[in-house]
Amino acid sequence: MTVASPYAVELSRLPVTTRVVPVLGSDTHVWEYGASGTDADARRDAETVIMVIHGYRGDHHGLEPIIAQLGAPGLRMVAPDLPGFGDSDPLRAGHTVDDYADWLRALCATVRAESPTARFVVLGHSFGSIIVSAALAGEGAAAGTAPLEADAAILINPISAPALTGPRGVMTRVAIGYYQLAAAVPEKLGYTLLSLPLMVRVISITMVKTHDRHLRRWVHDQHDRYFSAFANRTVVLDAFRASVSHDVSEYAARITVPTLMVAADKDDITPMSAQHEVQEAIPDARLVTIHDVGHLIHYERPIEAAAAIRSFLAELS
Repeated sequence: MTVASPYAVELSRLPVTTRVVPVLGSDTHVWEYGASGTDADARRDAETVIMVIHGYRGDHHGLEPIIAQLGAPGLRMVAPDLPGFGDSDPLRAGHTVDDYADWLRALCATVRAESPTARFVVLGHSFGSIIVSAALAGEGAAAGTAPLEADAAILINPISAPALTGPRGVMTRVAIGYYQLAAAVPEKLGYTLLSLPLMVRVISITMVKTHDRHLRRWVHDQHDRYFSAFANRTVVLDAFRASVSHDVSEYAARITVPTLMVAADKDDITPMSAQHEVQEAIPDARLVTIHDVGHLIHYERPIEAAAAIRSFLAELS
């Protein structure tokens, strides 16, 4: 049985449209909220555009609670499913960080051209924070790739240090073993292992921090419904390798746009000490810490995250 979203009322107030954008071999499914719709004039007149990039093994639904809190006149929010996840097709080239950075730059170019006078902000959560940072730093499959053009960046639960060094690095090692096993067995069995409901629930229980029973049930329901929405075993394994082989610290010094980091003091993947180090490495960064939450700020504390984002955007005006 589906558990009712605590943020359904706010989200219902936003106009939502969907479309498919061909990008580097992927029919990328995109959800647009707020000042967009199917009206080209509405897109053109948007004052601010936020490109919203979700994390590993999720899809656009994961960041909807924050999107719901941000809705405002003149704000266009664009949330794609990462290639190979949700409804989006895999990329033609592959699913490394460089491949995803190339995809993000191409998608942003399309979206930005539709709102040429708008302030353009790119937001990434978790693995999305790595993709966003790599794109802003000019990483890509081809040498001499230009950095993603943006006016500002927002990183939520950024992966700011190697996953194996995090507060629960042992859990990352267990996860690596699990994914290695899924890669070693025959394709059909590997797919079954990767989408096994028990494993999804174990991961969800490990990450959730709230003691609110309804909120916990809803978070688990979200993971049950969307965490196994991937195209095939190759995509999910390649993206996992990318997620544990890179982190934001690699790119921090080359991120030149104003950047907001929204971090959690109980994040099991990245300690606050690493978040402070990355903040210092990014030339123009500010760090907001949300307390008593872990790697699921987007589910458990979207109101506080949205408040930090609104303040950040107001400072840029």
